[in-house]
Amino acid sequence: MLDEGLKTQLNAYLQNLRQPIELVASLGEDAGSKEMLALLKDVAGTSDKVSLNLAGNDARKPSFAITRAAGDAPQDKVGVRFAGLPLGHEFTSLVLALLHVGGHPPKVDAEVLDQVRALEGPFHFETYFSQSCQNCPDVVQALNTMAALNPNITHVAIDGALFKDEVEQRQVMAVPTILLNGQPFGQGRMDLEQILAKLDTGAVARAAEKIKTKAAFDVLVIGGGPAGAAAAIYAARKGIRTGVAAERFGGQVLDTMAIENFISVSHTEGPKLVSGLEQHVKDYDVDIMNLQKAVGLVPAKTPGGLIEVKLENGAILKSRSVILSTGARWRNVNVPGETEYKNRGVAYCPHCDGPLYKGKRVAVIGGGNSGVEAAIDLAGIVAHVTLIEFDNQLRADAVLQRKLASLPNVAVVTSAMTTEIHGDGAKVNGLTYKDRGSDETHRIDLEGVFVQIGLVPNTEWLKDSGVALSNRGEIEVDYRGETSIPGVFAAGDATTTPYKQIIIAMGEGSKASLSAFDYLIRLEPAQTAEQAAA
Repeated sequence: MLDEGLKTQLNAYLQNLRQPIELVASLGEDAGSKEMLALLKDVAGTSDKVSLNLAGNDARKPSFAITRAAGDAPQDKVGVRFAGLPLGHEFTSLVLALLHVGGHPPKVDAEVLDQVRALEGPFHFETYFSQSCQNCPDVVQALNTMAALNPNITHVAIDGALFKDEVEQRQVMAVPTILLNGQPFGQGRMDLEQILAKLDTGAVARAAEKIKTKAAFDVLVIGGGPAGAAAAIYAARKGIRTGVAAERFGGQVLDTMAIENFISVSHTEGPKLVSGLEQHVKDYDVDIMNLQKAVGLVPAKTPGGLIEVKLENGAILKSRSVILSTGARWRNVNVPGETEYKNRGVAYCPHCDGPLYKGKRVAVIGGGNSGVEAAIDLAGIVAHVTLIEFDNQLRADAVLQRKLASLPNVAVVTSAMTTEIHGDGAKVNGLTYKDRGSDETHRIDLEGVFVQIGLVPNTEWLKDSGVALSNRGEIEVDYRGETSIPGVFAAGDATTTPYKQIIIAMGEGSKASLSAFDYLIRLEPAQTAEQAAA
């Protein structure tokens, strides 16, 4: 099952086990069970601290639990289980689960670990994942870590492609889908802190109180995507007090599968790039405030005074300069049925959710690069793809269009305006579009709709701030990254800078930070953030 290279790597990782662990397998006679047995034998063979028990009797087969072999004390009761093969993107989840159940400490702040241990429960989590989903590992790893730390928490990660009947019964149409004690808990990427914030009702208030005690910053970056990370690094390197407030560190890049145009890196994936960004920022003295959504901005009352940023939790951050890098999100079609059937047949990530539509009929809305790439990817999984484009021709790169045209199970409809997404009350069953040339309407019977029609800047919170926005809601910036408000700069996909690319966002974030520093050193009289606050 595992090649020699992976076995060697796994052996090196498992040297960090502090106590014996046992893999308790529940297997049947199916092909999946045979593959799981081969995988577990390979894992157990890499360390004398890992044993294999084939006497499991879990109802889900194939599945296996990872338990501590030390004894029957409460702390030894660990509820970590995989139903299905944790390969592809989930292999790292398997390695981390082995280490954490085996006593190797997670790389998580001590305060967060204490918060996990204090949860009273009981909490039984179930997560549906697919091996091709880049969003799923964060959820699986977070919940496994929690289960390894707290005996009141259990978690089973379920491969939706292997347990199709269960997926159909529970109407799971997007991954990751998380259930808590049998009830819906969340969908999409969530990290450990986000999950904790939903479980620990006092966490938001405590975070707000902590933020209220913070001194004013010299540079405050709002947003933690490529532009925000670059801005924070460039500011911190100047030796000035720097903070980052981000609703989700990494932003939209976390949802990006393949990145092949980041110069000097032939290929990478969004989560991997974000991990590097976060570590690079942490190499400097930057105050990172994650899970903090900005809801308002108040300009300084006097030149060189403090700018205020209001957060959703009620706290207010102050800074002598601010860099806005809030990025963008996927644009909705805004037709009847889209909201009602979101994650019930309406999806936005073909890489994540595509495997759940194996053998089914789907539509992709959007004929740019994202839409055509989605159609190409889905064509290898689903029965049929209909690509719907509003314009009279596709806008994707020629090489992508040629690839699309070579696929036998793809139909392209241009000059088509989607007017409604239909469903039976539980899930999608069709789509209607209008031919823009003839005004005739057509219905397509299908099971899934993937929306790929561009981006919307995350700037609604700035509408009453005085920051000038374009008619598309983008922050208007000049060649230095300056906005219409002194001391407020902006960078990345939320701005009027053309070409929304990761590498451009990083460059613009760096430029905005250098402009902010230049602004600060030219203030009269020169002040530190602490002096300005006095």
